[in-house]
Amino acid sequence: MTTTLRPAEPLQQTPDGGRSRTYDVCVNSRRVGSVHLSTDPGFGAASGVISRLAVLEPDRGRGRGTVAALASEEVLRGWGCAEVQISVPAEAGPALRMATALGYTERSRNMVKELPAEPPTLPDGVEVRPMTEAEYAEWEVRAKEGFARSWTDRGVPEEQARAKAESSHAKYLPDGLASPGVAIHVVVRDGRPAGHLWTGRIELEPGRWAAFVYDIEVDEARRGHGYGRALMLLAERVAREAGDTLIGLHVFAGNTPALRLYESLGYRTTYVNSAKDLR
Repeated sequence: MTTTLRPAEPLQQTPDGGRSRTYDVCVNSRRVGSVHLSTDPGFGAASGVISRLAVLEPDRGRGRGTVAALASEEVLRGWGCAEVQISVPAEAGPALRMATALGYTERSRNMVKELPAEPPTLPDGVEVRPMTEAEYAEWEVRAKEGFARSWTDRGVPEEQARAKAESSHAKYLPDGLASPGVAIHVVVRDGRPAGHLWTGRIELEPGRWAAFVYDIEVDEARRGHGYGRALMLLAERVAREAGDTLIGLHVFAGNTPALRLYESLGYRTTYVNSAKDLR
């Protein structure tokens, strides 16, 4: 039996070179599932995305998903993509094992936490305040550089990484500190900033919104003194005060101290994000 992809809709294209299309997964022309292919608007047309890959129950366990994934990679190569990205639910063990077998490497994780009814109390002696406009101007430059570097450290070409940083800030901070739903705080020690926290809101899935930790950083000289935990507790307070009951974040693979902190605070992994070179 032959597993193939059959277009289920016309090819969608954008002026900047982006593409997307849904395909039926077929075995000898019989539909057994579906998959959605697209390019990533953040990284550009050279980065493809495989999403919503699903095989119908009667045909699972027969390698249909693996063949469909490989066929999807070929389609993306035909679009000129140099890499492909996937996001797999953390509880989908078979899909995670398939991704590893096909050569995908984890880049990051999405995590969420259900917030307690009462916002947490900040540790004694921790002072926080809103970021000033002058601080924001300096911080934004550093934040973009740091975000881009996090991607290049994981194999993303520099041009794509910088494009991702620019597009993310343009999307989530369109009006700087005045952007709707955005709060950027500074933690202070001895009258001097020791770190910062950027929070906002995000649509985790259609119709399901949550608070989100976009960026958190403690100055290197101040690390190991509980400021990271204090800022994460502050994020929960900000979220609760805004009426949210769920908070999410994104953590890069290899950032073990951050991952341990988030897990200790009750965050759980929801998606494992991985990528593969198509060249």
